[in-house]
Amino acid sequence: MYLVSLALEYGAPIFLVSSPVTSYADQIYSIHRTRSSAGFSLDIPLIMLVASILKVFYWFGAYYSMSLLLQAAIMVVVQVILLKVALDNRPMPGGKNGIEHAPFSSVEADGAFSRPYNFWQWRSAKPYWMFLAYLTGALFFVHVFLPPIAQSELYINLLGYVGLAVEAILPVPQVLANQKSRSCKGFRLSVLASWLIGDAFKMSYFFGSQQVIPWAFRMCGIFQCICDCYLGMQYWMFGSGPTPKAAPSSQEIGEARWGADEKDIRLN
Repeated sequence: MYLVSLALEYGAPIFLVSSPVTSYADQIYSIHRTRSSAGFSLDIPLIMLVASILKVFYWFGAYYSMSLLLQAAIMVVVQVILLKVALDNRPMPGGKNGIEHAPFSSVEADGAFSRPYNFWQWRSAKPYWMFLAYLTGALFFVHVFLPPIAQSELYINLLGYVGLAVEAILPVPQVLANQKSRSCKGFRLSVLASWLIGDAFKMSYFFGSQQVIPWAFRMCGIFQCICDCYLGMQYWMFGSGPTPKAAPSSQEIGEARWGADEKDIRLN
């Protein structure tokens, strides 16, 4: 039990701090190498950036574990890089080869749904960075210039629960994208593996550590773990999508034509 406790107190924090890099480095490299972010849900950087920024400001009121604060700060940097690479290598809107890539189009492929003001589906890269700047600037303004609000228990709890609830739905956009296309193509298996391993470490750390871990972290962690497990089931069910049918050979084409000709002769 002593070794388990030692691993939780020292091993888990190290894993949590390094998890942003280990989780998304391969995804960033894959998009950069293939020059395409098709199949990758752009909502993932949105969710992680909003959640991590809120968690950073949440620390100034809750003073939770320093390891979780460092994880949030590093996650901001990693997700900014991922967003930049994904925007620079986005394909044309719409579907191709059975893979739907709605995050970069103004409407869904069937035209049935459009986000208000095309939120996070803008064609230009500038609105993405402006949104993040406005969000960070607004939180900074409240924290520095409105201390009665920033130090209130209601505001602090709101930051924590909203930020963690947003992070908890991280797998949901990718789950929906995979379910719609019946494929996991474009989403790296290494990201899924890191999510599942991270869930195991987080659950052990949240419920076994002696450091201050608010219940908000635990509840949202449980929900995210369930979603990640279902994402793993999708990988098992769909893989990279259905195997495309091979083009017919010249012999098969000839046999088909001969059969059609013979049928016509009999009818005549």
